[in-house]
Amino acid sequence: MGSSPALPALGWLVRPMPPIDEAAAAALLAERFGVRGVLRDLGSQQDRNYRVRTATGDYVLKIANPASGPDALRTQCAAVDHLADALPGLRLPRAHRGADGEVVQWLTAEDGDLACRLLDYVPGEPIMDSRHLAPPVVAGLGELAGCIAAALADLAVVEQPGPGRLWDLSCAPAVIEALAPRLPDRARADRVLAASRAAWALVRPYAQALPVQVIHGDVTDNNVVCEPGPDGRPMPAGVIDFGDLGAGWTVAELAVTCTSVLHHHGAGPASVLPAVQAFHAVRPLGDEELAVLWPLIVLRAGVLAVNGQHDALLDPGNAYASAALDREWAMFEAAVSVPAEVMTAQLRHALGRPPVRTAPVPGHRLLPALSGDVPALDLSVHSDDLHAGRWLDPHAQRALAADALAAGRVAVRTRHGEFRLTRTAVDTPDAPATCALGVEAYLAEPLEVRAPWAGTITRHAADGLTLTGDGPDLVLDGLDGACEPGPVEAGRPLGTVARRDGAHVLSVQLSRLSGIRPPRFAPAELAAGWTESCPDPTSLLTDADTDAGEVRPDAPGTRLLERRDRSFATVQEHYFAAPPRIERGWRQYLVDAEGRGYLDMLNNVTILGHGHPALSDAVHQQWQRLNTNSRFHYASVVELSERLTELLPADLDTVFLVNSGSEAVDLALRLAWAATGRQDVVAVEEAYHGWTYASDAVSTSVADNPNALSSRPSWVHTVAAPNSYRGRHRGAESWRYGPEAADRIARLVQQGTPPAAFLCEPYYGNAGGMALPDGYLKQVYEATRAAGGLCIADEVQVGYGRLGSHFWGFEQQGVVPDIVTVAKAMGNGHPLGAVITRREIADAYRTQGYFFSSAGGSPVSSVVGLAVLDALRDEELQANARDVGRHLKDRLLELAERHPLIGAVHGSGLYLGVEFVRDRTTLEPAREETAAICERLRELGVIVQPTSDRQCVLKIKPPLCLSRKSADLFVAALDDVLTHGW
Repeated sequence: MGSSPALPALGWLVRPMPPIDEAAAAALLAERFGVRGVLRDLGSQQDRNYRVRTATGDYVLKIANPASGPDALRTQCAAVDHLADALPGLRLPRAHRGADGEVVQWLTAEDGDLACRLLDYVPGEPIMDSRHLAPPVVAGLGELAGCIAAALADLAVVEQPGPGRLWDLSCAPAVIEALAPRLPDRARADRVLAASRAAWALVRPYAQALPVQVIHGDVTDNNVVCEPGPDGRPMPAGVIDFGDLGAGWTVAELAVTCTSVLHHHGAGPASVLPAVQAFHAVRPLGDEELAVLWPLIVLRAGVLAVNGQHDALLDPGNAYASAALDREWAMFEAAVSVPAEVMTAQLRHALGRPPVRTAPVPGHRLLPALSGDVPALDLSVHSDDLHAGRWLDPHAQRALAADALAAGRVAVRTRHGEFRLTRTAVDTPDAPATCALGVEAYLAEPLEVRAPWAGTITRHAADGLTLTGDGPDLVLDGLDGACEPGPVEAGRPLGTVARRDGAHVLSVQLSRLSGIRPPRFAPAELAAGWTESCPDPTSLLTDADTDAGEVRPDAPGTRLLERRDRSFATVQEHYFAAPPRIERGWRQYLVDAEGRGYLDMLNNVTILGHGHPALSDAVHQQWQRLNTNSRFHYASVVELSERLTELLPADLDTVFLVNSGSEAVDLALRLAWAATGRQDVVAVEEAYHGWTYASDAVSTSVADNPNALSSRPSWVHTVAAPNSYRGRHRGAESWRYGPEAADRIARLVQQGTPPAAFLCEPYYGNAGGMALPDGYLKQVYEATRAAGGLCIADEVQVGYGRLGSHFWGFEQQGVVPDIVTVAKAMGNGHPLGAVITRREIADAYRTQGYFFSSAGGSPVSSVVGLAVLDALRDEELQANARDVGRHLKDRLLELAERHPLIGAVHGSGLYLGVEFVRDRTTLEPAREETAAICERLRELGVIVQPTSDRQCVLKIKPPLCLSRKSADLFVAALDDVLTHGW
């Protein structure tokens, strides 16, 4: 297999199927196999397949292409039997023998006899349409291919007869050379020819060393049948169509599988990595196999492209072949979108193999007049020079360089391999290319540039040269007076650094990709491959060692999650199975360590948004002045307390300051106990209030604590969750929740356990942001007060204007509580909470001693609280929550009309929930689907998580600065996921 073998005449290899008389096929079924049923054409590229439905089961009548010989068909059947023994859980199309004991029978057609087989129908659905394939599904395909390859490895190698040679990847160049000239689209034909020749040049040196065995040859999305998993994702369950079975390179099995992934919605070259890793785990790949894997993917895609076009021309009535043309071309486009050398390096990185070439590039200095170290700009997500959203300024990099030069620097440079925050994009589902594949030098003076080694100069732009020599290509941009093309000696002047937009800037890049102009930046998912192909040119500018703090694709920091799990209690869970490393935030955006921007639709703690400059400045200034505890006398704690009471009804005039919502609820309960002399509390089911002893005791959400109901202390009594969508009373009947809760309180009084307090979120948060039934709190508060108890409104999540229409959630119900708890939004992420109540209730606590919180109400915490209130007012964030929230809810309701998985859209303002159900009548929760949807949304740049006891509601509680543009991005991303899969 060292060179591509010659093929037999094409007319023999690819022949259209003759017309088939279905009546004759039905007669053959009855006569030869004793089967009678209803036939339905399944479609095929070259064979004719009928599904046969009978009273006892389903079969497939497979009528082979005239090019297929009976020996090949018998071999296929034997291989299926072998796999059935080796992989008993795999669904397979086992063959049935005819009346004469043979698996191959004959059907007389117009042009001669056709070989036929009756196979078991393999239940399940293929996934060849364009729906998105999640990484676990891609991994499942790769694992299946690996299992089949491993199971077939001990079969005797037989030559692949008939049309199977068409799909033998060792024959791919010959197939493409033969078929491409026949295509009507010459531009496409030429592209496929050029790509296949380049790919074969990379395969040829390894061809003789590659392991050969019997392979299936077509473990693809089209031939793998799937069953929906618990989350609705299609998981491989069986394999069909052994028509390409024969001898081949083992790695070709994987190449074929990977190629089939590339046409799916949202797929790109990196999408195949889970398949490669899963295949390797079953059947390890050698270095030679890794070296040829991506070139073989290019060749497979090329064969599909030219053969599909040829089949459509040869058999224009074959709708199956014609329908495949677009997806076959999409596979080719994806396969050639990244150089094979880059993908090979990326594949090695994915399997933990060391880079092939790591030695530094030797050469003379490009700028001999520039001596000493050239300091680097910090453009990473950790940069202290890019706060307050400065990184979104398209001129930020140049401005930082100008600041450094103005401060007296002779030169500054950028870093190679750095994931640049200045490249981060927001409000887009596409991950930007952030990894720098070169460096820029910013100079105070226009210095002369000299050749670091001998070679040949070509000009790629008016101010750009490429120097080609024995090593990597040197690509320079930003030259005045660039030298003429041709040979140059080391040290020869190449030009002078040009002045552009107020600075002298030289761009330097190295490339091991001969004849290919690499991009300046690479996406994070391919950074390892690109940085190996475009090595670091820093040594040509400065003698500095590797940049401290630089984030590289293979840096130890990429294993941060492992370190977290070793030292941080794992019961403190993290979002997502493979969480992005979030290192920066700004307004409604989060940014990971690789410069990927995300829209934060989840973070109800940072109500103002991330990185708020006024808050940062206030904390910085106050910390420099003083930070102590609230038993000292200072102004800010007084000012914050006054501001809080001004936002509430007049009777709520006294403030306690604490550190968190849990502490606030805990203290509120203790106040009620002290004021009433009782301990019994009435709480609402399916609610979460905190993790301290008292707040946990009244938390009834089994999502947060599976034992919440069984471990509840005897002094906690519950009333039904007033869920008007899926609770005991729904829709118009939800008014019944109020009287029932009031009756429950009255019965407690009769039983001698009158409640000290009734505790409730005034807008039902844990259920997904759902309004309480009208009048609910009024009825329950009246019953509580009639029993001598106090009414506690837990505003930790809903307060501070999130509803848009009201600042406090209890206002929506037209009631005034006795105690209000608030936290989260109050500190915009700083640990700050409050309990606001009446003076006599606060004073009653003295019977329990005195109250004190070390950090609650400290000068820094108080200043934080004041800064948050100022920003809420000055930036009109409650009004923004109202307007953007209304727009967002309307858009989500539009989605619900088109996607039956959406059962309901709850909430108000920017306190919303989208509830997913498998059936709108039974309201079966789509729990697993919701988790998978959140994972897919993360891939599209949106951070959101499930909530409710059923974990089937998207929790939508973003910073109140959310813009309409961002809201529309979220809706578009959710629409994409619900349309194309997760």
